[in-house]
Amino acid sequence: MVTPAVAHIGLWTALPVLATFALSLTDYNIFDAPRWIGIDNYIQIWNDPTFRLATWNTVVYTFWTVPVSMAIAMIIAVALNQNLWLRTWYRTAFFLPQVTATVAIAMVWLWIYNPQQGLLNAALSVIGIPGQAWLANPDWSLWAVILVGAWQGIGIKMLIYIAALQNVDNSLYEAASVDGASVVRKFFAITLPMLKPATFFVLVISIIGAFQVFDQIYVLTDGGPANATTMMTYEVYRSAFQNFQMGLASAQSVCLFAFLLVMTLISRRATRGDDE
Repeated sequence: MVTPAVAHIGLWTALPVLATFALSLTDYNIFDAPRWIGIDNYIQIWNDPTFRLATWNTVVYTFWTVPVSMAIAMIIAVALNQNLWLRTWYRTAFFLPQVTATVAIAMVWLWIYNPQQGLLNAALSVIGIPGQAWLANPDWSLWAVILVGAWQGIGIKMLIYIAALQNVDNSLYEAASVDGASVVRKFFAITLPMLKPATFFVLVISIIGAFQVFDQIYVLTDGGPANATTMMTYEVYRSAFQNFQMGLASAQSVCLFAFLLVMTLISRRATRGDDE
């Protein structure tokens, strides 16, 4: 009964993964047969300042987008878990960016960041703050991309937190009210501990999603200016589909996998996911 599913996973997931590990040890450019070169690709990656910069940019992007979007999503989820007027409409509005194509979202943010006619510079000019070329300035471009990533990721995290909040027993809050607990005390003593399994899940999928960011980089900055916004996935794309260095791209993908594995293990330990 499970043979079709196993065959599907084996053909479209397991086999490509094994091929990636194998190709990472070869010199392969699509046009010629793969040539075994051992760990030369990994040595090249180690000595490549651009990939080191891409790794650092990815870590910075993840460090800011994940906790910021998680915190905002949790606050919104707690608020929208109350009996508010138009609660369903608000939930839909916050979740909408998650189901909108990333390319379409990036095009909207391109207009917002436009240095001449953009909404952001227009809003800043009202309060006397000079505008910036947000995506063309190496000092600001990465932060501009981080803002887009954090904003887009709020919706799915909010939805998961709302689902988790539905399973919290109201009697806990009632007992806390009888004991005279404040709203803030209830949040830290009841809500946060009860959301621990959901927080671990959100943290893991958020880290994986942040490390795999590509679409918005491709549309907003193309990795520039001066590689200020290039990411690990974007370097994989460049190596594979611009330079046709499939062996090098496979090695970069293995490095990305290793980063994700380490970050997942760290997040499990930080949230004590094993106990859950």
